[in-house]
Parts: sequence; structure tokens; C-alpha cells
Amino acid sequence: MAVKLFTLIYNSYLVPFAHQVNAIASRNALLAPYLKDASADTILLMCASLVIVSIVFLYTLKNVLYARPHSNEPPIVPYWVPFVGSAVTMGIDPIKFYRENQKKYGDYYTFILLGRRMVTCLGTEGNNFVFNAKIADVNAEDAYRSLTVPVFGRGVVYDVENAILMEQKKFVKSGLSVENLRAYVPMIEMETKNYIARWNMKSAVENIYHVTSQLIIMTASRCLLGEEVRSKLDESFAQIFHDLDGGFQPINFLFENLPIPSNKLRDQAHVKMHNFFLEIMKARRESNIKDRHDIMQYLTTECKYKDGRKLSDEESANIMIAMLMAGQHTSSTTSAWALFFLAENPELFEQLRQEQIKVLGSLDAPLTFDAIKKLTLHDNVVRETLRLRSPLLCIMRKVVRDLPIPNTNYVIPKGSYIQGVPTISSRSDEYFEQAEKFNPHRWEIFDKQNNKEHDDDFVDYGFGALNMSKARSPFLPFGAGRHRCIGEPFAYLQIKTILATIVRTFKFELPDNKLPECDFTTMVVRPKDPFIRYVRVDY
Repeated sequence: MAVKLFTLIYNSYLVPFAHQVNAIASRNALLAPYLKDASADTILLMCASLVIVSIVFLYTLKNVLYARPHSNEPPIVPYWVPFVGSAVTMGIDPIKFYRENQKKYGDYYTFILLGRRMVTCLGTEGNNFVFNAKIADVNAEDAYRSLTVPVFGRGVVYDVENAILMEQKKFVKSGLSVENLRAYVPMIEMETKNYIARWNMKSAVENIYHVTSQLIIMTASRCLLGEEVRSKLDESFAQIFHDLDGGFQPINFLFENLPIPSNKLRDQAHVKMHNFFLEIMKARRESNIKDRHDIMQYLTTECKYKDGRKLSDEESANIMIAMLMAGQHTSSTTSAWALFFLAENPELFEQLRQEQIKVLGSLDAPLTFDAIKKLTLHDNVVRETLRLRSPLLCIMRKVVRDLPIPNTNYVIPKGSYIQGVPTISSRSDEYFEQAEKFNPHRWEIFDKQNNKEHDDDFVDYGFGALNMSKARSPFLPFGAGRHRCIGEPFAYLQIKTILATIVRTFKFELPDNKLPECDFTTMVVRPKDPFIRYVRVDY
């Protein structure tokens, strides 16, 4: 039976196919001499050999160009284009990409991003795995150095050993004392009032991201860096800041010091800003100024390393650049999104005003540090904004030795990158009811359910004790562990004071009655077409 079937296929399909190949080849000047007298069997053998050679070649090419899974490595997300990997599909809509692959592969999976193995770690356990990873297993320096060092400068942040970085973080954290934070509130309120005084129409449309970007840099420079820096925020400084900011390009994560125009401008701008801060330090010393509450004063007068070495002016200048640049986009974006969410939920404007009246007595009373602390709804508006629109999608570390994932059979190979993506857990129905709905009141319940701490959960990395268990939270907009953002208290104070000042006089409306889409092409998740209508209210 099998012989008859083969004979049928051979005579009915294979022989005619061989004749057809011969006819086509005969019309080709290069192939005709070789196939002129070839039999059907010869042609079929040649075709079979070509198929086998092609399969072997493609398989070899696949092993060379495409990532091969290591033993026990988390599953690799399939991709079509070698080296590029999942860069395009992930870049178009990262939230969709992470969620779809989480459904397919679980909380741990690998994808290829421009030749790099990126192991994604999701859920609260994934957050904890990344943020509390041991320094012997992973480091942030190799993940971020190519991006940050050209912008911030040498000798600070990710250009130093981790132990030195922890000391530098302690310097900055000590400078953000309660005494200093208390002094910042009237400064922020004054800057915000002066800015919105230009909104002298009953109603108009503004680019709110442009507005919040200006407010954040003006208030941050006034509070953290001093009156001299704030007074210099003219067009020339704005251009320096813009050029330096241009160094925060996603491509610089992957390739260091590319010879592109934006990087050349970045390098020139760093030198100018570095020298700008050095000149202010020199002028303060010559004038014997000692009564300032800004970080510059603290860095240049109070800070010494554990080995007794004084923090140099060059290091101080670069730390101040890092402070100015690192918080600018995140706070600007958060402030803009907060106003968009308030515009989508107009009843919150009245609730915020009533909270201020309850705490301060009236909307004319000056804002104070103690009052800002008591404005819990204002605080929860910021938290809810961060939950739904965390400025940074993921936090990366480079794996320096093979790293097992606890409670799994997975082992992440050395040289890979791991990334925590808290923005997925913070927008998950598993942890938050109706997770995609903006509801700042949810935090009143969340805090009661998640306010358990134990003494043995705390560890000091060198800049103050942190609760390690907090890394298992679904909500980590400021990170966790040794690299937790120390600017969190100032960021909340700054954004809350700006919001509290604005809502006293204005409410906002969405021009198209819908929130703007997320712009995933930038380093932080900004709103696309960030236009909003302000309306002056008579209260």
C-alpha cells in the first residue's frame, strides 16, 4: 500500500515538478548547461539537497543572530528582527506589552532589547526581587552609567563605588532637614503665585506640561540651590538646561557617547552649568554668606566622607546638577497629570478647597509646612496620580553573576539586565479595586490595611534606615532599597504646595473631555498634547 502511494505521488507530482524546474532552468543562461541532460531523479535530488542545505544554513543563522535560551532562564518573548528584538512592540505601548506577556509567561520573562537580555520581574515579589537584590548580584551603576555620567558629571552618583554613593545620598538627605523643608513652603507658594498671576483672563487654554516644567525648575532652584541660581533662570540658563536635558535620550542607555549633535550640546552644557555653580560657591565664600537654607550651603560647608575627606566643590557642583536634573521631569510630569486628573474629576476641586479651609481657616491664609502635612486629600491626589501615571516605567539593574529567582526554577544569566515594573502592579486589579479609575480616596483604606512595620524589617544602607518589606508593595513610585529616591519628601512638599496654591484660584477643564494619551517616546511618561483649560473661580 505504501509503495503504491509513493509511486502515485512520484508519478503524479514529483516528476511533473522536476520537468517544470528543468523547463524554467533551461531558460536561464547560468543554469541551463548544468540541467540540460539531467533526469527527473537528478533534479529531484538536487532540489532536496538545496532544501536541506537551506534548513541547516537558516538554523545556523538563527543561532548566531537570535538569542539562545540559557539553562533555566525565564522564557524569551519571540521576536522577528535580530538584535532589535522587542524594541518596537515594547516601545509603542509598554503597558500593553508587559501585561500581554505577563498573561502568557507569568511574572518573570525575558525579552531582547537591541541585543540586551531584559528579564522582566512583575508583581510584588518581582518588585522585591529587583529592589532588594544584593549588591554582589546586581548593580545599578552598569545599567545607568552611560546615561547619567555625561549629564551629572564625574565623581558622583553612578560614577563612584556604591559605598561612596550611599554617603553622597546621606549628604543630600541631611540637607533636606525638616527645618529646611519648613522654610521651602513659603518660597514655593510665592513662586507659584507669581507665575499664575499672568493668567489674567477668565478662561484660557494652556500647555500645562510647559507650565509645570517652569514651576518645578523655578521652585526647585529657589529652594534647593539658592537665590543666586533662581535669579539666573533667564533665557541663557534655560538654553543650558535644555541642552543638558537633551542628554537624557533613551539611546544613551544602550550606547555610550554616540557622536550625535545632542550629545555634543550636552557635554558643552555640563561644563557651563558646572562652572556656574562653582562661581556661586566662590562668591558665597568671599562674601562670608552662612545663613542660607539651601542644599548648596550644606554641601559646601558641612559634608565630609567617613574617611575625613571633605566633599570637593567639583563634587558638590555635580551633585547639584544631578539634583536639578533628576527631579525635574518626574515632578513636572506628575504635576501635569495631577491637574489633568482633577479636570476629569471636577468635584475634587471643591473638596480640596474645603480641606484647606478646614485646616487653615480660609483660602487666604498662607500655606505652611505643618498645614501641608495635614492636607491628606492633597497628598492622596499626588499618590493616586503617581499610581496611575508613574513617571518612570521601570527600574533596571545589571546582573553581575548568575542569579536564581527565589521560589522558581529560573536562573538569570550573568550579563543580563533585570527590571522591576511597579507601574504594572500599581495599575492591577489584583491590588487595587477598579485599578484604572482615578480615586484618591482609596488611600484612606489602603493605608489602614498596609501600615504594619516591624523593627527587623529595617536596614540602613548608609543614608538612613529603610523598611525592606516595603519593596513588596505594589506601589513604588520612588523605588525601594538602597537606591530609593531620597528626594521623595521634597517632591511631595513641592507638588502639594503648587497644587494647593493653584486650586485656590482656578479649576481646570479637559478641552476634548478626555485625558490625553501617554507619550512613551520620552524618558518619562508625559501627556501627549498637554493642553488644558483653566477657569478662574470666584470664591
